[in-house]
Order: sequence, then structure tokens, then C-alpha cells
Amino acid sequence: MHLLHSHWLVSAGLAMALPMAFAQSSSALMTPDSKSTAPSPVTFAYRSTFTDYRAYSDQPLGSWREANDSVGRVGGWREYAKEARLPQAQDAAAPPDPHAGRAKP
Repeated sequence: MHLLHSHWLVSAGLAMALPMAFAQSSSALMTPDSKSTAPSPVTFAYRSTFTDYRAYSDQPLGSWREANDSVGRVGGWREYAKEARLPQAQDAAAPPDPHAGRAKP
């Protein structure tokens, strides 16, 4: 008997909800309300990371003597070692250590 009442309640609820679904006009759903504060739809665009990819190409081979001479004109390995020791621009902009110069307690 209890099962019969639950079926009847579900059927009655659906019968009451059905006219409300048809009461909405489809034109009201399709036209945007000018007073609405809803955000405009967002469009997404896909851009591949490989768009600007350039394939590897061999560099022309040169004389090893010319390469050694150009390194010698620059200053040799010592000049490259000096460049490696120089602080980078971001390292130079780092704030000073507030604990520098303090003794341990």
C-alpha cells in the first residue's frame, strides 16, 4: 500500500511540473536581456607552442685555425673565465643580506 502512494505522489509531482516547463517561451531564452549583468561569453583561441619552431640546421664548418685565432683576439680562455665570474644582472639587483656582519650569540 505504501508503494502505491509513492508512485501516486511522483506522478502527481511530474504532472504539476510539466505545464511549468511549457510556460517558458523559447524566444525569451534566446534573446539576451539588455539589463542583464551576466558577463559576455568568452572565446578561447588555441596557439600551438610549435608555431615559431625552427628546425635545427647545420652551421657551416670553418677552419679550426680561424676559430682559435678569434678566441685569441677576444682574450682566450681567461676572458671566458672572467665572464663566468661576473655577477648576472639579476644577482646584482638582489637585496643585501640583513644578517651580514652579525656575530653569532
